[in-house]
Amino acid sequence: MTHRDQFVAQRGPRPHRVGRTRYAPAVVDEIVDNPVAGHTPRDRSAVDPGRAHDPGTGRPEDRLREAIVTGRFQPSERLVEADIARELGVGRSAVRTALARLEHEGLVEHERHRGARVRLVGAQEAVEILETRAVLEGLVARHAAIKATPVDAEALFAILEDMRRRLNDGDLLGASDQNAVLHGRILDISGHATAGRLIATLKSQMVRFQYRTILLPGRSERSFGEHRAIVEAIAAGDGDAAENAMRTHLSHVAEALRSEQG
Repeated sequence: MTHRDQFVAQRGPRPHRVGRTRYAPAVVDEIVDNPVAGHTPRDRSAVDPGRAHDPGTGRPEDRLREAIVTGRFQPSERLVEADIARELGVGRSAVRTALARLEHEGLVEHERHRGARVRLVGAQEAVEILETRAVLEGLVARHAAIKATPVDAEALFAILEDMRRRLNDGDLLGASDQNAVLHGRILDISGHATAGRLIATLKSQMVRFQYRTILLPGRSERSFGEHRAIVEAIAAGDGDAAENAMRTHLSHVAEALRSEQG
């Protein structure tokens, strides 16, 4: 039996045990990649052993971007040039260049007489980012539907099956992680490099946003149904349906976030 057949046979929703849900209430969201949400390590090198002090690994801006996106630097945290230079094993001029580039990407902001800090994305901007992503990821879903092979479709159904299993176990954040995997796999299938670059910038800006809509009552099952519609349209090679399903999904996430903010 294929992953798709197994998924179709088993996909019906079953009550999940909310009591087992593992999450940090103040750091939550449905569609944002954040592998260390809620974790604020005191020793950053312990989060990524050897990486912080390895001067030969990657460009300074890439390493600093990763530190922000994965939560080693928190929203509104000051970014002290001397400290970052020491952690990255580079000169302060290289750090200044990295900070300038990340400011252009919207991850960092400079305050007069106070230096740089990690930019905190507010609720309204988060909604606007989701609305923009809906357009871009709708395009990606359309291209994925055109290009997807049977093997690609099987891979997407396998991710859905894993998401379903985690929801049944009450692991909402685990399901959210698979959500991110699914979106990434669809982007890979689409082969749309330009959309990918733009989406990556938008997601990195929002990655530290502090709400997970998947924890809202009833949202997890609705989200799963939306992802199922996306995957089924891609597997069927229906570009129109895939684009509409993706745009509907992300617009619903934006609506959930907007309603949560009152």
